[in-house]
This record gives sequence, C-alpha cells and structure tokens, in this order.
Amino acid sequence: MNSKNKILSTIRKQDIETVEHPSLDQSWIQYENRTETFSEMVTAVGGTPVKVSSIDEIQNHLETIPAYQESRIICSLVEGLKESQFDWNDIQKPTDLASVDFAIFHAGFGVAENGAVWVTDENVKERAVFVLPQHLACVVPEKEIVHNMHEAYERLSFSTRKYGLFISGPSKTADIEQSLVIGAHGARSFTVYIFG
Repeated sequence: MNSKNKILSTIRKQDIETVEHPSLDQSWIQYENRTETFSEMVTAVGGTPVKVSSIDEIQNHLETIPAYQESRIICSLVEGLKESQFDWNDIQKPTDLASVDFAIFHAGFGVAENGAVWVTDENVKERAVFVLPQHLACVVPEKEIVHNMHEAYERLSFSTRKYGLFISGPSKTADIEQSLVIGAHGARSFTVYIFG
C-alpha cells in the first residue's frame, strides 16, 4: 500500500460525529443608516460612493473623474449617460471588451455590510463588461440597499441558469509582500452612484 492510500484509508476509518447545520433564522446585523454604512464600506474597499438624485448629476460627476476624461472607449448601459466609440454590434466575443476603458451599468442592489453591489447579465449582451474594462461605475437605487449578506441572498433566485456577481470595490490584492495593490487583475477604480 502506497502512502496516499494509507492516508486515505486512515481517514475513512475515522468516526466523525454528525453536527447539525446552524440555523439561518436569527437576527443578523442591522444598521441605523444603511446608506451611510454602505458608503463607508464602499470607501473602505477602495471604491468611491457618490450620492445623486438625477442622471444629469451622474454625468456631471463622471466628467470630473480623470479616468473618465481620458477614456477613449466608454460603454454606458445606463440610459441618458454618454458613451464614446462603443457599439455592441462590434462585440463578437468577450475579449473584444478588453479595449473598453470605462463601463457604467446598473446594479440590482447594494449591501451595507461590505459595500458590495449585485449585478446580472439580464440586460447585458456580454457579461465580461463587469470585469474587463479598466474602470467601472454603477448606479444602485438607494432604496435597494440591504443591511447584510443574509438579506442579499434572500433576494437571489437560483431556479434558472443566470449569471450574477457581487462586486465590491476595484480589483485588489495584498499577496505580494503584504502591500495592497489596486487594479492588479481587474478594474482600477469603481465608482458607486447611490441614486435616490
């Protein structure tokens, strides 16, 4: 018997006591002000929260962002916002979105606990738009901010095959010499417009 089989055999002989799954029916964290906490967490994870009440306010703020000003190709999935040199008909495969400098889209809801937003490909031709552009911005309705991830998961349905993704801030890693690097393998910035 080789060492691998010996180890597996020993593991199989172990008598492990059955443990009941923890109940999810309990009081989870609640915040006095979900919007304020959500904004704080978006900032904590490297994003930029901006409270707005109109599409014009979003466009005006976008015009102040250097990355937006310098972008050659802007993809906007939010009606009323400008886009430049972008046509979905030119997108034949996911990697075609690698040339997009700045993408703006709707988020279904936000999570105060961690500053994440939930997005799906429901109205998107190619879901790579959430991960390939250099800079991201999203619009989340203020009334759709939930307290915690337990509330977030209650809002999700897995009865049909769909794509969904929680995005929390720009891409980041601290694996290299424990130094935080923003934009290491994805978006270099993430702006969240809290609409309400």
